[in-house]
Amino acid sequence: MIPLDEIRNARERLGSDVLRTPLLRFDERTWLKLECLQPIGSFKLRGALSAVRAAAPSELAHGVVTASAGNMAQGVAWAAREAGVRARIIAPENAPRAKLDAVEELGGEVILVPHEVWWQTMVDRRYEGVDGLFVHPVEDEAVMAGNGTIGLELVEELDAFDAVVVPWGGGGLTTGIASAVKVLRPDARIVTAEPETAAPLAASIAAGKPTEIDYRTSFVDGAGGRALLPTMWAYARELVDAAVAVPIDEVAAAVRLLASHARVVAEGAGALALAAALRGDAGTGRVVCIVSGGNIDAAVLASVLAGETP
Repeated sequence: MIPLDEIRNARERLGSDVLRTPLLRFDERTWLKLECLQPIGSFKLRGALSAVRAAAPSELAHGVVTASAGNMAQGVAWAAREAGVRARIIAPENAPRAKLDAVEELGGEVILVPHEVWWQTMVDRRYEGVDGLFVHPVEDEAVMAGNGTIGLELVEELDAFDAVVVPWGGGGLTTGIASAVKVLRPDARIVTAEPETAAPLAASIAAGKPTEIDYRTSFVDGAGGRALLPTMWAYARELVDAAVAVPIDEVAAAVRLLASHARVVAEGAGALALAAALRGDAGTGRVVCIVSGGNIDAAVLASVLAGETP
């Protein structure tokens, strides 16, 4: 668990430079926390700014480096531009072009590598030949503390809720939010949502130990994976009450529903939490769904809105 004081310190570091995102009522028992409205289109700005601002000037002398499929890359590029330092991004070759274009517009340098190399970069926390402060997209405590500011906002804005549903990518968003919520609202359940084709946490919780899965790519590019990162199983066991693997067709349906019913554009990962809630996996009480991001390729969104599952 990330200490509550660290999350509050992260909020001080962030100040007013991240949006206190709206909490939108979706139906009589479901609320949407719209992190897709952050300046870069996802929650990742919170963690990236928190980590870069926590670093000493000497640590930033050679710039910053991260491994990301797109959203954290944008957050780190934004934070590096603000700090006046170089940002280099190790990204998988299948990363969405819309996200990579946004990184480059922010001044970040993208280095495309095979998926296995990208994953190993996260595990090793370095990429051979590229110097700079490595801002881990998941396991960095300052990043998770920044993510935890979402949890502070939830407990300040809703007088009661029974569950929070969070998309699980690497686990840093869940860990941050849950670390705040479990202290301030200890009776609230934390439910994670992964795409069914890439759900290592759900498999690991079912098995009672970290479990590697048969990973398949999908349009839900911002969540799920082949396996858990080394340190995240301990956080998950402490903080997660239930882990849900959501069928891809249901994620696409949730993207359509967010667009038609709530007028919200969400990427696949951003729709995961609502998809899980609609299945009833978060229980029957008041549920908060984290809409983590809205960075979706136009062609993919058009396909989904036309009733297809890309």
